[in-house]
Amino acid sequence: MESTILYWAEELSTLEFWEQLLDSFQGLGPLAPILLAMIESFIPALPLVAIVALNVAAHGSLMGFLYSWLGVAAGGSLMFLFWRRVVKRFFWKFASKSQRLQRAQKWVSERDTSALFFLAMLPFTPTAFLHLAFGISDFDERRYILTLIAGKSVMVGMMALFGQSLVSAMENPFYLILSVVIWVGMYFASKIYCKNHKLDQ
Repeated sequence: MESTILYWAEELSTLEFWEQLLDSFQGLGPLAPILLAMIESFIPALPLVAIVALNVAAHGSLMGFLYSWLGVAAGGSLMFLFWRRVVKRFFWKFASKSQRLQRAQKWVSERDTSALFFLAMLPFTPTAFLHLAFGISDFDERRYILTLIAGKSVMVGMMALFGQSLVSAMENPFYLILSVVIWVGMYFASKIYCKNHKLDQ
């Protein structure tokens, strides 16, 4: 039983599994790439940059970006609303006893909208924690979702540029260097900002 659970946990965390699953729903049209990007919000172990690159390679720069952004924004909004509308509304009497959730609430109380935007924009920030922390806080619901959508548009745009660079690298090696520079830049910017906002602990 345990080996079966571990097997499926490993399968569900691989991009190939979701690619094969969504290939069977090609008749859904644009819903397939949107769902693929959305799933990452529920399974953070999935490599979002690979998902965006896959969408860009399959649908072109503009539509690949659009499908990925819609999926990421929808998935993130749903996760936030789960913590806000379900956990906080119906289970907060029990959940509030958790020291982890208490620390998350305190962390949010020290952040503003601009900090949220930059954290949502950078690709290596723990987005799942953002949804949890802001979801159980008193932060304005509409402001969170709008800021999340704006921040994720920039993040997915950078990932789409990275993905397009990888596609173009097949014709011109310069784009491979460009993609590596973009990736390294995003990584270090995320790490520095997370450290400044105590998300590296």
